[in-house]
Amino acid sequence: MPDHSPAQKQYLLRIRHEKYLIHVSRILLFLGFLFLWEISARKNWIDSFIFSSPSEIWQTFLTMTQDQSLFTHIGITLTETLLSFAITVCLGISTAVLLWACPNLSRILEPYLVVLNSLPKSALAPLLIVWLGANIRTIIVSGISVAIFGSVINLYTGFREIDSEKQKLIRTLGGTKKDELTKIVLPSSVPLILSVMKVNIGLCLVGVIIGEFIGARQGLGYLIIYGSQTFKLTWVLLSIVILCVIAMGLYEILNLIEKRVQKK
Repeated sequence: MPDHSPAQKQYLLRIRHEKYLIHVSRILLFLGFLFLWEISARKNWIDSFIFSSPSEIWQTFLTMTQDQSLFTHIGITLTETLLSFAITVCLGISTAVLLWACPNLSRILEPYLVVLNSLPKSALAPLLIVWLGANIRTIIVSGISVAIFGSVINLYTGFREIDSEKQKLIRTLGGTKKDELTKIVLPSSVPLILSVMKVNIGLCLVGVIIGEFIGARQGLGYLIIYGSQTFKLTWVLLSIVILCVIAMGLYEILNLIEKRVQKK
């Protein structure tokens, strides 16, 4: 490790201190929110039947953990999300490459991609149920539909913005379109691809939940709808909390992958 000057040491110490304060502040804010929520429910400042409380949510979590029903719902939603995410990534990259390789095709399809990306995907879910039936395939397609069009547009736009001088150099040296793609475009687009993946994982989760709202008999989306219909609102809040944890966990995994790739 190189020796740092006193000024550098003081600067690094201040940066670490600021990071520590931010982490502590986040934790305290979260704990303060839970404390205020619990007290408000116990003191009847809010209707605990409607808003529940952290202790009731925790107790419901323990109960559903013991009979393992919660793990079933979590596993199904997580599986559907990962499958839709994997298909979205493969389909998004391959479609963006096709549009980059065929400029005329991209000009033809661009307005359709923009319209489909702007279309509220919740409007498509009932049609998907009718077309494909109430099954896991429909829910995966629902997850894909939320993320795929934006993914294609962002990746294709990024591919087009790659340094054109480098591509001209490849062509001057007798390289093909494939050489441009494999040696310039894709390697230069790795940060973009990872960034799009970080967005897509959340969008796929949203799409899966939309699909489960309408055509599922298991999963966290089904648990939310069933809980709201039977006024078991603690189930609804527990499912939302778990979805937040899943979203944060998947995002952090991709964030770690991105940092490792950037270090190489």
